[in-house]
Amino acid sequence: MKRSIITTSDGSKTIQIEDWDEQYHSIHGAIQESQHVFIKTGLHHFLNSYKPTAVHILEIGFGTGLNAFVTALEAQTQGVQIHYEGVEAYPVLAEELSQLNYASLIDPDQQTVFDALHEVSWEELHSVISHFSLKKRQQFFTDIKDENAFDLIYFDAFGARVQPELWTEPIFRIVFNALKNNGVLVTYAAKGSVRRAMQAVGFVVERLEGPPGKREMLRATKPSEGC
Repeated sequence: MKRSIITTSDGSKTIQIEDWDEQYHSIHGAIQESQHVFIKTGLHHFLNSYKPTAVHILEIGFGTGLNAFVTALEAQTQGVQIHYEGVEAYPVLAEELSQLNYASLIDPDQQTVFDALHEVSWEELHSVISHFSLKKRQQFFTDIKDENAFDLIYFDAFGARVQPELWTEPIFRIVFNALKNNGVLVTYAAKGSVRRAMQAVGFVVERLEGPPGKREMLRATKPSEGC
């Protein structure tokens, strides 16, 4: 499928899959979406709720590495150790990554961090910077077998309009099992069918204010045993 680099409303770039009319990030602002959905509503919520010294994060859809990048920078700011695993079946090409401008907009001094996220080898754990380690996993979401392993999941798959099979009960059962008790999943999505699929596998689901250009998003929590 034909792919191109486009500029979103906050000036940050993303990749567009033209045949699907689908983007890796919101056209209303790639960086703004990442900061709102995954940092503010996900990571900050978890840190404020449980005050952990370390957080294990699984990203469903590693993609451009934007979410990992802003999380790595936040790990240093917060002084919390983050162990990050990103699942991606089809890694982004180096020629596409070279056109993305996230570091130049967030902090030009951190370009080497963004580059390192993509330069480290797959299937191995790497210490990228202080407080942040990364393991990239090239696999399909259906092949995830982790159980009770993660505190927080960033669910950033392509939208249900183009890949509805990724937003169903079987997929949410996989990620529910991968979370620890009281673990949290955040996603930009807000469709009723997505919310109901999450609830069907055991999640407690909240509708929250969405990022720019989107009215709502979802946050789901895996209840502790006995709740």
